[in-house]
Amino acid sequence: MADISLHYSSKAPLAGTFTAFNQIFATWRRRAQERRELASLDYRTVRDLGLSSSEIQFEANKPFWRG
Repeated sequence: MADISLHYSSKAPLAGTFTAFNQIFATWRRRAQERRELASLDYRTVRDLGLSSSEIQFEANKPFWRG
């Protein structure tokens, strides 16, 4: 008769994967929020930052998944 034993490991193999996905999604949410805020800056603030309106537009229009 064969002995069959089931082993349960508290270190789930997908636990790291879920953590990585959560970090990626958090980064994407942060980028999207920052780009919305950047797009809403007025001319005076943009000028004070030393940026041009085309630089602001370029960055604000990038998709959230692009760094």
